[in-house]
Amino acid sequence: MPTTYDDFRKLGMRLDMSRGKPSPEQLDLSRALLDEAGTVGYLSRDGIDCRNYGHGAGLPEAREFGAALLDVPAAQVIAGGNSSLELMHDALAFAMLHGVPDGNAWCREDSVSFLCPAPGYDRHFAICEALGIRMISVPFNDDGPDMDFVETQVRDDASIKGIWCVPLYSNPTGARWSHEATQRLASMKTAAADFRVMWDDAYRFHHLTETRHATPDIIAACAQAGNPDRALVFASLSKVTLAGASVAFLASSPRNVAWWQKHTGVRTIGPDKLNQLRHVRFLRDRAGLERLMDRHRTLLKPKFDAVAAVFGTLLGGVPGVSWNAPEGGYFISLYTPAGRAKRSVELAGEAGLVLTPAGAAYPYGVDPDDRHLRIAPSFPSLDEVRIAAEGIALSLLRAIEEASCHTQGL
Repeated sequence: MPTTYDDFRKLGMRLDMSRGKPSPEQLDLSRALLDEAGTVGYLSRDGIDCRNYGHGAGLPEAREFGAALLDVPAAQVIAGGNSSLELMHDALAFAMLHGVPDGNAWCREDSVSFLCPAPGYDRHFAICEALGIRMISVPFNDDGPDMDFVETQVRDDASIKGIWCVPLYSNPTGARWSHEATQRLASMKTAAADFRVMWDDAYRFHHLTETRHATPDIIAACAQAGNPDRALVFASLSKVTLAGASVAFLASSPRNVAWWQKHTGVRTIGPDKLNQLRHVRFLRDRAGLERLMDRHRTLLKPKFDAVAAVFGTLLGGVPGVSWNAPEGGYFISLYTPAGRAKRSVELAGEAGLVLTPAGAAYPYGVDPDDRHLRIAPSFPSLDEVRIAAEGIALSLLRAIEEASCHTQGL
């Protein structure tokens, strides 16, 4: 183990830990999707020729598979391409251009705003920036967003059209949103009649312990509260099978599904049904997916444990420093003393370790306290993770040392 930052820098590392990507070993767990592609065939259960156009909502059995995963009727599920981010982008783009059911095109409004719990997912924020949607940072608790703040914001401001949510093992804090927060999101009064909850259920099956925590049912909660069209639920198999060649799902009310089909029908003549067919036949059912995710956990958990062990050794007891121990998901949040996150990332980069930019988990990339770092241990090997964790800790300690020297005028 390098004992100082200078020792770590001498290692000459070249390692990118800036994104939460599955490792090659995780991707190998779904190698059968490639090896057996030629034997699956091209006819679906109902005799649909998956080589041809059509079925814009996805193969019936793929929609049924998504319904079993998300606990909704199959008629309320869209099965799409490999990326749920693509579905989220399109949902907001359709809303901007055309409006949502019973609403006007958002682009005709004087201002469009979105609530963004922070720390949050940087790609959510990138969608808002690309579409010209103003972002409002929302304080974040261990059980979800500060709902008092959220309710106050939406009650009188009709420009606020929605909120981003990662309800289970939030990116990047690992938080599990409570049923109370979910019920309040579903039932709260909003000045905008076309308010939408963008429910990104990215880590629904990505457990790091043997406890399989469940995502609160936002669709049922909204329906029971008299707001059946409020929630749009997104999920994918991108961190279950092959990250670049999986299947994504959208689930919502019947009206929202019809709205989606109307507008996406202009954009595409149908998804990759061959890939959907391969996935359904490979995974078979929810139990098959869960067995596969148990194998993912076997590969992932030692890496998270290694980061925690190194941080405990090198950073335990350091004033102003803390980190979480997530029960699922893909990230660890490391908190530095105020004003030291950016410098820690710079020092790590100078030593060959690429991290997510400090502030990326906040709207517009601005962490007001410059404290948060998102650590992504999934992609490197276990040995590389250990060394990288040491490098992160030593970079942070050097950043703290520099600040102390500056304060003392040295």
